[in-house]
Amino acid sequence: MSPALLPALLGLTLMLPRAQALTCQSGTGVVVKNATELPLEWTVEEKICSEGWGCQDTAMFLENGLQVLLVFTKGCTQEEDQEALVTQHQAGPGLSIVSYTCVCRHKDFCNDLSSTPPLQTLHSPEVPGSVRCPVCLSTESCESETEVTCPVGHTHCYNGVLQFRGGGINSKLRVQGCTSQAACNLLKETQEIGPLSVSENCGADAFWTCQQGGMHQIKPNLAKEPVEWNASATVTCDLEEVCQETLLLIDVGPTSLIVGSKGCIKTKTQNSQTVSIHSGPPGMVIASYTHFCSSNGCNSANSTSVLLNSLPHPAAPAPGDMQCPTCVQFGGFCTDSENVTCPKGTTRCYKGYMGLEGGGLTSALSIQGCMAQPSTSLLNHNNVIGPFHIVEFPEVVNKDRQSGAAPKDLQNGAAPAPYLAQVVGLGMSLALWCRMTSLLILFPCDS
Repeated sequence: MSPALLPALLGLTLMLPRAQALTCQSGTGVVVKNATELPLEWTVEEKICSEGWGCQDTAMFLENGLQVLLVFTKGCTQEEDQEALVTQHQAGPGLSIVSYTCVCRHKDFCNDLSSTPPLQTLHSPEVPGSVRCPVCLSTESCESETEVTCPVGHTHCYNGVLQFRGGGINSKLRVQGCTSQAACNLLKETQEIGPLSVSENCGADAFWTCQQGGMHQIKPNLAKEPVEWNASATVTCDLEEVCQETLLLIDVGPTSLIVGSKGCIKTKTQNSQTVSIHSGPPGMVIASYTHFCSSNGCNSANSTSVLLNSLPHPAAPAPGDMQCPTCVQFGGFCTDSENVTCPKGTTRCYKGYMGLEGGGLTSALSIQGCMAQPSTSLLNHNNVIGPFHIVEFPEVVNKDRQSGAAPKDLQNGAAPAPYLAQVVGLGMSLALWCRMTSLLILFPCDS
C-alpha cells in the first residue's frame, strides 16, 4: 500500500457513521385481573439506549378460566436481534400459558407490544368433565379460592408457585387450576423467557404465605399494657423461608418503646417460640419475643401480650440513692430526658444508642436509663433478634451522666475502635454501619 493512501483511508474511516442510539419502550408489570376485563392494555415510559444496544420486549400471559396474569418487561438489551416469537407452553382450556419475546434494532420503539390479543388463544368450546378443582391466581395467597368443574380431558388439579426474576421483576405467583396431567411442569421445562428466569414448585411446603408488616410505639407502660399488633399485608416467602414475628421491648421506666416485625425469614430453627430478657429488672428492661413457624399465616399474634405475659412482674423495688436521666427515642437523639431516682439494686447510669436494621425497619435508637447489670451491653452482646440486626453504641456509663456530652472521639467525628470491632464481629458492612450511625449524626458517612 502506498504511504500516500494511508492518510486518506484513515480519514475515510473516521467519517463512517456511528451506530445511532435507539429509543425503546421501557417498563415492567405483574398484573392479575379477572378474565372479564380482557383485553388488557398497558403503557410504559421510554428510554434512550447505549449505542449499539437494541430494544427487547418480553411478556407472559397465563389464564385459568376465571383470572388472567400478565407479566411484561421492556427495555434496552445487548442481546442479538430476534424475530417476534409467540410460544404456547400450556394449552387450554383450563390453565394455559403463552409467552412473547422479541429483540429489535430496526427503528425506535420497535418493542411496541401493548395489548393482550396477540397472546390470547382461542379455545374450543368447553365440555364439562367430572373433576372439580380450585382456581386461583394471586401474588399473595389462595385462601379463598373458587372451585370450578374442569373441562373434559383435564383430570388433575394444579397447585403450585411460579417465581419470576430478571428484567426488573422479582415476583411470585400462586397458581391453582385444571390441567391434563399431574406433573409440576406448566412451562414444559422452560426456565428462561427473554430476561426472565422462571422457576416452579408444587411442594405443599415450598412457599409459605405469611403475614407481613412492621410497627413501633413509644408511650408509658408498654411493658405492662398490651397493644394491638396486626399485619398490614401478606407475603409469599422464598424457598426455604418460614414465617416470623418478632418484638423488641425497651422500658426505661417513665416511658417504653416496642418494635415489631412480621414477615419471612431464613433460619435453621424452623418452628420455635422464645422470650428473652436481655436486661433488668431492676432498672431498664430489654426483652424480646421471636416466633418462627412453617404454615400459612401462622405468624398471627394480634397483641404484644405474647411477650408481656411471659415477663416477670416483681413488686416495685425500694428507691436507691442514685439518679439517672431516662429516655428512649426512635430515630433520633434523646433531647428531653427525665431524671428519676433509680431503684435499689441498680449500679450505674446508661447512655447510648442502637442501630437496628431488618424486618422492614432501619433506625437508630437513643437510650438512657438506670442499669443493674455489670456489662455495658444492654443485649448481652446478642446482635441478632429474629430479622433484626443490631449494633450497640454505649456512649456513657456512669460518666458525664448529667452533661449529655459525647466522648471526644465522637465529638471529633471519628468512629471509635470498640464500635468498629462490634461491627466487624457482627459481619456487617461498613456501609450498613454508616447508614445506622448517620441517622444519629455520629460521624460523617462521606468522609
